[in-house]
Amino acid sequence: MINPQLQLTRRHFFRDCGIGVGKIALASLLADNAHAISNAAVSPFAPQESHFEATAKRVIFLFMAGAPSQLESFDYKPKLIELAGTPIPPSVIQGQRYAFIQPDAAVLSPRFRFSKHGQCGAEVSEVMPRLSEVVDDIAIVRSMHTDLFNHAPAQLLVNTGNGVPGRASMGSWLSYGLGSEANDLPSFVVLRSGGGLSGGAAMWSAGFLPSVHQGVAFRGQGEPILHATNPDGFDTLAQRDSLDLIRSLNQRQLGRVGDPEIQTRIDAYEMAFRMQSRAPELMDFAQERKETLELYGAELGNGEKSFANNCLLARRLAERGVRFIQIYHAGWDHHSDVEGGMVKQCKQTDQACAALIQDLKNRGMLDDTLVVWGGEFGRTPMVEASVALGRSQGRDHHPQAFTMWLAGGGIKSGITYGATDELGFHVVENPVHVHDIQATILHCLGLDHRKLSYRVSGLDMRLTGVEEHHPVEALLA
Repeated sequence: MINPQLQLTRRHFFRDCGIGVGKIALASLLADNAHAISNAAVSPFAPQESHFEATAKRVIFLFMAGAPSQLESFDYKPKLIELAGTPIPPSVIQGQRYAFIQPDAAVLSPRFRFSKHGQCGAEVSEVMPRLSEVVDDIAIVRSMHTDLFNHAPAQLLVNTGNGVPGRASMGSWLSYGLGSEANDLPSFVVLRSGGGLSGGAAMWSAGFLPSVHQGVAFRGQGEPILHATNPDGFDTLAQRDSLDLIRSLNQRQLGRVGDPEIQTRIDAYEMAFRMQSRAPELMDFAQERKETLELYGAELGNGEKSFANNCLLARRLAERGVRFIQIYHAGWDHHSDVEGGMVKQCKQTDQACAALIQDLKNRGMLDDTLVVWGGEFGRTPMVEASVALGRSQGRDHHPQAFTMWLAGGGIKSGITYGATDELGFHVVENPVHVHDIQATILHCLGLDHRKLSYRVSGLDMRLTGVEEHHPVEALLA
């Protein structure tokens, strides 16, 4: 007798098993939905495992928006003195495009004297006397280059890895990839001074990543975070009751639809509640020693926040576990009077940059805090002069070569890496693309830039794009 079970086909199973294809599919969908809800309930800021052992726990990025002139700061070119006032040789320019000047414009000599400093002998301009004192603690990269020559897209490229808005910023990537060590502060904080930013808020956007990883911009005047204090007559207990009710309603909706953005909203409410007790203490510089305030050049009070105040605040944020602290200081776009512009900007920033390095080092924090300084591109060796625009003795945008520096967090100290030609026009030794610096920053935090990705519309998106880029091994201690 033939075993009846051997006569069963897949068609019998789908028809007679009492479940059916539809129910199997439904069960699968419900399981996926339950898994999504379960994952959403886990804090998006929970610390994550890195790909390998990290040398840095956090980043302070000092972004000099507008592009400081490397020829007046870190890349001394005496040949420009010899050729001053003469057209730059045609063999050098080779049909390059510029924003405001003709490629054959006359050469402009360096506006300041340079001298060697520290045991490493790094050459630094006289306009940065305080930074000259800490050159043995930093790595100067003179061979930076980028793909874009206008401010907004070039700023976006440095901050988000792409020249168009809508991409995830570096701080958002680190928040997503590593989580946070701060329970009562955002994982990614933005501080600003010096004026407006061409790249705008897109530079600290979460882009396609969950919005919870977006940078939180502290205000420059008054309360650093709006509505962090309760209005008169509304005490903490009443607020907690209100938040508990809102939380229960949001959780009910989360259970129904499984939208992770609802969990983002829940987390945002809870973070804001915790910051109410943390923010006043964070901003209270009266706790700092007089010597520390003088070191930075910081001031007490709730007036407009200076770059010096922001650097001190960055150190306080770093102490409290914030993963990525982005300081933007605008005003470096010197199309006219590059000499006067550099004097003004360095007066506002030089002391505080050096103080941040010294303060972190004195507190034993520089070893695991990565500090990065730089803008979106460099400035031309040629002069910009336009009667129509009222410009003279300035420099135009120059993507082919510029300078950045890094310190702490696993970076080799007291070195100068890369070189440009005798005019400061082209990189001739150890070129470093913007994406290479991004890969280096991620590497210091234990992340492989090729593995840190997020799938969007079928594509695995990365901070460093799809082309081949690498961490700069020579910069790593």
